[in-house]
Amino acid sequence: MKHKGPVITLLAGLAVAIVLLVVNLNATKRNQVRNEAANAAANANANATTPAAPPTTPPPTTPPAAPVKVTYAGEVEGGGASLAIAINNGTAIAYLCDGKRTEAWLQGTAADGKLNLTGKNGSLQGTFGNGEAIGTVTAAGRTWGFGLKTVKAPSGLYRATANVRNATVVGGWIVLANGRQVGVLNVAGEPEPAPALNIPPGSSAGTANVDGTQITAVELDGSQQ
Repeated sequence: MKHKGPVITLLAGLAVAIVLLVVNLNATKRNQVRNEAANAAANANANATTPAAPPTTPPPTTPPAAPVKVTYAGEVEGGGASLAIAINNGTAIAYLCDGKRTEAWLQGTAADGKLNLTGKNGSLQGTFGNGEAIGTVTAAGRTWGFGLKTVKAPSGLYRATANVRNATVVGGWIVLANGRQVGVLNVAGEPEPAPALNIPPGSSAGTANVDGTQITAVELDGSQQ
């Protein structure tokens, strides 16, 4: 009996130690669970209060301007001469003539709705758009105002360069919207009224008879400089 007392005391102490260990383990696990729950709640609140970043979209781009190809023709103000302007994607060529002797070929730019053309014996400034060209043209020491409308083939601007009987011939024709032709033929440096220009249906060229020789005039679209 004397030997059982210490054993019982040892067993009792061991049981108490086991109980304390279990209690400590449970307490540690509960603290870990509470910490995980608190962290999850904090993350949820942060996500709820932080606005989502807007989707990234590329900046809008400006499409390139569409090429402009148009011809204007008509009489200048006062009816003293006719004028045609052919525009092709930023470049332009114009021709003014009175159908007798006065004429002027002009070349330049047609950009941002503005016309700026010059030549050996004249100049032209104005604006274009919405089916109309407006401005002033100077030639042979005179200045005219103009307001021209667009025209479609066979109306437009035509030019011929040829050699007839050893003479250089340069002809210019303006075909108006009503079909009337106004032109000047320059033969060896001497201007005179141009002969009639025959333009077949659907063609971009015409022919004229000069002193028994047929010459060809091509329609100008503004690209010729």
